[in-house]
Amino acid sequence: MSVIRVLLWLVHVGLPAAGLWLLVTRPQLDHLYLHNAFHFWLILGAAALSLGLGVLLLRAARAHRDMRLVLVSLVFQLNSGFLGLHALATPGVILSTPNVGFTVAVPVGMVLGGLAALASVPEYGPTARAHRFTEVLAALPITIMAAWALLSLTRVPPFDTVPDPSEAQGPLVALAFVGAACYLVAAGAYAYRYLRTRGSLLLSVLTAFVLLAEALFAVGFGRSWRVSWWEWHVLLGIAFLLIAVSAHRNFRREGSARGLFDSITQRSTLTAIQRDYARALEEMVRALDARASGGVAAGAPLGAVGQELARRFGLTERQVAVLQQGARALGNEREQVRRLGALVAVGERASVIRGERQLLGEIQRLANLAFDQDTVRIGMLRRGQLSFEDGGPPQPSAFVFPLTVKGIRVGVLELTRPAPGFAEAAPGLDPAEQAVAQSFAAQASTVIENARLYQQLDGLFRSYMSPQVATTLLADPTQAGLGGEIHEVSVLMADLRGYTPFAERVGPEQVMRMLNTYYGAIVPEILAEGGTVVQFVGDAVMAIFNAPVRQPDHAVRAARAGLALQRATAAVRAQPEWPMFRVGVNTGPAIVGNVGARQMRNFTALGDTTNLAARLEGLAEPGTVVVGPLTRERLGERAVVECLGDFDIKGKTLPVTVYRLLTLG
Repeated sequence: MSVIRVLLWLVHVGLPAAGLWLLVTRPQLDHLYLHNAFHFWLILGAAALSLGLGVLLLRAARAHRDMRLVLVSLVFQLNSGFLGLHALATPGVILSTPNVGFTVAVPVGMVLGGLAALASVPEYGPTARAHRFTEVLAALPITIMAAWALLSLTRVPPFDTVPDPSEAQGPLVALAFVGAACYLVAAGAYAYRYLRTRGSLLLSVLTAFVLLAEALFAVGFGRSWRVSWWEWHVLLGIAFLLIAVSAHRNFRREGSARGLFDSITQRSTLTAIQRDYARALEEMVRALDARASGGVAAGAPLGAVGQELARRFGLTERQVAVLQQGARALGNEREQVRRLGALVAVGERASVIRGERQLLGEIQRLANLAFDQDTVRIGMLRRGQLSFEDGGPPQPSAFVFPLTVKGIRVGVLELTRPAPGFAEAAPGLDPAEQAVAQSFAAQASTVIENARLYQQLDGLFRSYMSPQVATTLLADPTQAGLGGEIHEVSVLMADLRGYTPFAERVGPEQVMRMLNTYYGAIVPEILAEGGTVVQFVGDAVMAIFNAPVRQPDHAVRAARAGLALQRATAAVRAQPEWPMFRVGVNTGPAIVGNVGARQMRNFTALGDTTNLAARLEGLAEPGTVVVGPLTRERLGERAVVECLGDFDIKGKTLPVTVYRLLTLG
């Protein structure tokens, strides 16, 4: 709210207060104006406005089950009812003589309204006990007014006294100031809400509360039929007229009375209203999708669908039309997001090493997901002929996007759009759809090119290095540079105890047969756990876990691979004299990367963690697995171990506790 608007608002609510102050302090200005008919119609008009607002608010309160709206409706119902009773007291119009009950009805009704306004300030949750009294509160105004009118007409004490010319004196004056204070406190709370929500009707309500407070001050200070006395009558009319005008503006803008008082409602009610609108929007999106599937244009009239949504959510024809536009925009946005998501997924396949046929199947599945109303096929040129996976011929009516590798056409992406009717031609692609389809074809071309390149390199790389390293280098060749980074890894070291005596006793052919048999059995076990085999040195093998692929459970994987290694070698051990592996596993930081020269390099892990793994392997008995202290800690309760004690390890200042790993759950 700008400073200028604040100043204008203060002028509008401050002028009546300044006028009252001037008339009270300068009695000579407070002229007499006696006009019974004008008094009757002014008060009756203000009462009618207040009653109409009260009824609208009560309807909204019941529709939303909102306690604040119930209480605000009481403000206007109480004011309207007692204003109507006061109009009856106009001398010479309906009653021939003044009646004290009708005369003092206005201050009483305004004070009761002030109490209701003050009670409307707190938040009443959906489970608040106050909701139990909703029907009682709704019937309260008519009950009080009927009782007041009956007592006034029967002149039951204290309604049998002669009306005082000032209309409010003694306790009524004090009560008027209490009611004014209630209106001002409520106005302050509603001003805070207005600063947060900026609802125009909310501003009108808080302004009306301020004017009602000023009217009560005028009731206390006014002199009958004087200008100060007329002021509070006019203020009442202005207060209710202000809200009526604001509500009428909202009605013209929305075309419905359903949401007129949303800015006054509680947070829980607003949440429920927003939930209803969200559900209506989702229902509209589904309805448009269903109509589109049946060949109905998105902009066609909704007919029965719109009528059903209007009935369920209380929407006007204008609101349904706006909802249709929003649903169409939301549906288009979701469709584009889905298509772009599928396109991103296709791009991710460009760095995946898989067979060309498998990758093309995934791309076609993603394209069908993106263009779910169309049929997408990918055809490849084989021996000069275009071949589709389903075996069918090319579709003459399809939109065709070429697939190229190094500038040579190798296939097509074919998109067939169904016609909406038997005799109608299929609609074309809009620019956004065409751009997405072209991007699909371009990404598919890249995937095909990479798949063929990977296929050529795959056999070469994978024969000489670990598959994980080969995959990493194929996906990002820049990682082949010398150097590395520090990462926590688990290192597995294994060698054959008694290998040298065995090699001396038998010929080289038998040694080679034994090593190839063993390595053929243990390497798959290491790879199955995600390990990276970095080197074979004679009878020894080294593998690392958590590099180059990150593995949060690398210690468990390494330990499990060690046990699997022993089982595999026991299963393939051809002769009893074949030596057995001993395995050491250690966890800790290491420099992971490529070491060597520009002409030749090796992916490995260097540092104290690797050295300690080699020392642990030397402490193991043949056929067993030993682990270091950090590995033991990472294995937790799932591991069954035997503590072998503390050992002085070469290069370590303090003794190292060594464990034999028995089982791993």
